[in-house]
Amino acid sequence: MTIQLGDKVRDKVSGFTGIAVCRADWISGCLRYTVQAPAKKDGTLQECQSFDVEQLEVVKSGSVKLSDRRTGGPMPTPPRATNPTR
Repeated sequence: MTIQLGDKVRDKVSGFTGIAVCRADWISGCLRYTVQAPAKKDGTLQECQSFDVEQLEVVKSGSVKLSDRRTGGPMPTPPRATNPTR
């Protein structure tokens, strides 16, 4: 099964469970997902952890609905200001 961002996943080795929030394709061919665990009972967030795709299994597909709103992402480089006194 393919992992999609927003899926609830579990690391097969450690048992760490959370939502896949980031996918990183490395130049070496490694594919890793960053997983965000749920907040603790007092509301504090736990740190995200990253895992190789082979270590992860999908617990529940589409646990979090992804936004279709554009939030920025890659932007063209703005033109540099020129200094007319030079």
